Amino acid sequence: MPVPQVAIVGRPNVGKSSLFNWLARRRLAIVDDYEGVTRDRMTTLIETEDQFFELTDTGGLGIEDPDDLTADVRRQIEFAINSADVILLVVDVQTGLMPLDQLVVERLRAVERPVILVANKSDQQHHDIHAEEFHRLGRGHLITVSTTQNRNRDELLELIRDRLPPSDETANVATMKLAIVGRRNVGKSTFVNTLAETDRMIVSEVPGTTRDSVDVHFEVDGQTFIAIDTPGLRKRKSQRTDLEYYGMHRAQRSIRRADVVLMFFDANETVSKVDKQLIGYVIENYKPCIFVINKWDLLHDTIPTERWVRYLRRQFPTLSYAPIAFITGQTGKNVKALMNHSSMLFKQARERVSTGQLNRLLRSAIEAHQPPLYQNRRPKIYYATQVATEPPTIVVMCNDPKAFSNDYQRYLMNVMRDHLKFGEVPIKMYLQKRARNDDEDVINR
Repeated sequence: MPVPQVAIVGRPNVGKSSLFNWLARRRLAIVDDYEGVTRDRMTTLIETEDQFFELTDTGGLGIEDPDDLTADVRRQIEFAINSADVILLVVDVQTGLMPLDQLVVERLRAVERPVILVANKSDQQHHDIHAEEFHRLGRGHLITVSTTQNRNRDELLELIRDRLPPSDETANVATMKLAIVGRRNVGKSTFVNTLAETDRMIVSEVPGTTRDSVDVHFEVDGQTFIAIDTPGLRKRKSQRTDLEYYGMHRAQRSIRRADVVLMFFDANETVSKVDKQLIGYVIENYKPCIFVINKWDLLHDTIPTERWVRYLRRQFPTLSYAPIAFITGQTGKNVKALMNHSSMLFKQARERVSTGQLNRLLRSAIEAHQPPLYQNRRPKIYYATQVATEPPTIVVMCNDPKAFSNDYQRYLMNVMRDHLKFGEVPIKMYLQKRARNDDEDVINR
């Protein structure tokens, strides 16, 4: 099961970033009285009572960014809301209920996840009475907190824990969901029809025939699958209709729902900006992905597969681990092999490794290549453990997370991918500072 997601949302300047830092017990997000300081999402891993969750800070809903980044800020907020298992709706006791608070609540009306209404800046107990007016928002369990006076942190964490999804490793084991994405007219619907052995989708040479995401259930060798066929996409400036606009959002929702993403390319076409946007969303969501070169029957006698492989690796270097498949959807050539490989990725993303195996591997990796000196000192790793699946999530306890360069973190990630069961799927790795009362040191003993 993935690490649960908790998103902090609210209008500007209610103390969302202060709340983020307070819960994390680290100064990670920039805190300033100026509206709109937070633009990108910021995420950190929180441990409480032997449970982990990822906490995400977001920009203020309803603000117009002075640098014309409003759409980008809104996209980051939407991503956090759509990914969240629990939402912290932050309001300001000192300024009281504002029209923008109502706007935020309206955005959350259709969200079916638990909401906790966090009344911030209630610095003294007698301020709590002023929070009662927020009951008018009609959304979420109300709790008063103060990040500056350290009021009710443990109580808020308990509310979050109570609302996190249960850890159920057996859920949805039987059915794998495949998102089939790509730009227009790359053969996605033809591929789905081949899988289902019926004309389940409308297939046409007119680009953009599929207007919505459609689930198709089928079986291969006794395993049940759901193929999510998505609308074909084109560049944003070419999205002239509401159908095309919502088509992009449905494609993104399909990627979020999927266990494995099949990213389709036309063998006759080069990679486009739309392809890169889709792959960016796949990467953001840590989804296993297979690059699928369709209509290969038209080129297999003229272009070697190695040329396409090299081309894709150059275009998407951060997905160098993703498999590449060459198929002909219309005839079914190599389709069954593609489905078998999809099942392998589905299994890899759900694999667990023992703490002992993980620490033995890390010890060997460090002995082979020690981390570079940081401020004239050698940073230390003490132990690591896997805390979640889909994607496999590894927490590495160390003396100082900042001391490990990005290059060294990539080295550790590649070692894990090469020697563990996660060779072709995304891995999340968190470097966490070891607590003062934690004297465990498996790596260096």
